[in-house]
Amino acid sequence: MKKLVIRFNAPVILSFTLLSLAVLILNGVTGGVSTHRFFCIYRSSFTDPLTYVRLFGHVLGHTGYSHYMGNMLLLLLVGPTVEARFGSRSTLLFLIITAGVTGAVHLALFPGSTLLGASGIVFMLIVLSSFTDTKKGGIPITMILVVALYLGREIIDGLVVLDNVSQLTHIVGGVCGLVFGFAGYGRK
Repeated sequence: MKKLVIRFNAPVILSFTLLSLAVLILNGVTGGVSTHRFFCIYRSSFTDPLTYVRLFGHVLGHTGYSHYMGNMLLLLLVGPTVEARFGSRSTLLFLIITAGVTGAVHLALFPGSTLLGASGIVFMLIVLSSFTDTKKGGIPITMILVVALYLGREIIDGLVVLDNVSQLTHIVGGVCGLVFGFAGYGRK
């Protein structure tokens, strides 16, 4: 009988999940002060160094346990496949770029509101996961369906649903996934 071994299979995705959990716990301990100060993006002076921390760190902050779980369950579902296909270094780069792009777009278009959460990252990974089994010279039908279903729903929701969800962040994250997938960045 073989010995069962638990392995740390997707270090970037697992580390992101654990860091987000630590930020969520810190949020509870500080009564939300830490998340507001470091882990959500909002209009602030570009001379303030924390603006740049928040520009990338907003993806680690969540409004509560259900927000965290919604993002992390999807992240843990699709992230390891992406990391296995594109490698840990590229996956980390994808996360950093997507965090910066979604933060910058939010600052440019919605300066009066805050943004936090990993949903842009999740949408990037969902779209990018459809590229994990691509052959040279073809567009996978799964990618077409993912874009049509996930991003199409976000466009419709953005136009007709009034809620506190940033559909634009989902769309921008999905577009980042498309760019990374078609460019073949880091493909092993």
